[in-house]
Amino acid sequence: MIPQFTLRLVVGLSLTWSLLPRRLITSGYFRIQMLLVLGLSVLGALTAAQWSEVAEGATRLSVGLLQGALVLIAGVSFLGSVLWTLERRRGGTVAAAMVLTIATLTLLAGVPANGSSAPPWPLTVLDRLSSAGLLGGITATMLLGHWYLTATGMSLVPLARGTLLVQGGAVVRLLSVLAATLLAPPELRERLLQSHLVWTLLRWGAGLVGPLVLALLVPGALRYRNTQSATGILFAAVILTFIGEASALLLWRELGWPL
Repeated sequence: MIPQFTLRLVVGLSLTWSLLPRRLITSGYFRIQMLLVLGLSVLGALTAAQWSEVAEGATRLSVGLLQGALVLIAGVSFLGSVLWTLERRRGGTVAAAMVLTIATLTLLAGVPANGSSAPPWPLTVLDRLSSAGLLGGITATMLLGHWYLTATGMSLVPLARGTLLVQGGAVVRLLSVLAATLLAPPELRERLLQSHLVWTLLRWGAGLVGPLVLALLVPGALRYRNTQSATGILFAAVILTFIGEASALLLWRELGWPL
């Protein structure tokens, strides 16, 4: 489960970088983000053997290819951290785009082929991308809030933009899970309410409703330029999101359906 989680987080982080107003954010933030992705990709490469523990079905992504892609992401991230440290913003942006491209292609390569009992391919793709977007968006935005403790004179526009991304990501993720639940076979929905009720409640309460409600509270704190309160709210949302997405991976392993 660890490589699936880390890969989704890397995709979401790099996607959020591309959507934030980078010219309004100091370079140090992106340097730290690159080092975070470096650590995540190394963790994913070291635990790549666990890839088959989650019921992925027949995919084009082997353990060896996964390790190679994560090692490549680690190398690009290290180079990107150096470029951002040297204030080479254009080079750092290119490195971020490379991380996003490699990570996204790797994530999509792990989507299982359609089978008699497998979920539809578009539904699985939507599940992977919406999960990555919410995980990475809420983590990157929370860390951006922490960055205001160092860059106190930075504009609030990036944090407000990040909050909007989190709100949008939470809505898309909620709709994705709702669609997957409605399209699931009737017997699978019965198992959710019977033998997997606890995980289902964690999935919906902590992983979907909780982050959305908390993200809607952040603009109120930003209205008074209270970045510390906004960051605290986002930190709580990160914890709930991690619980929810971990529950989703466990349900996928048990049921073979994106939920």
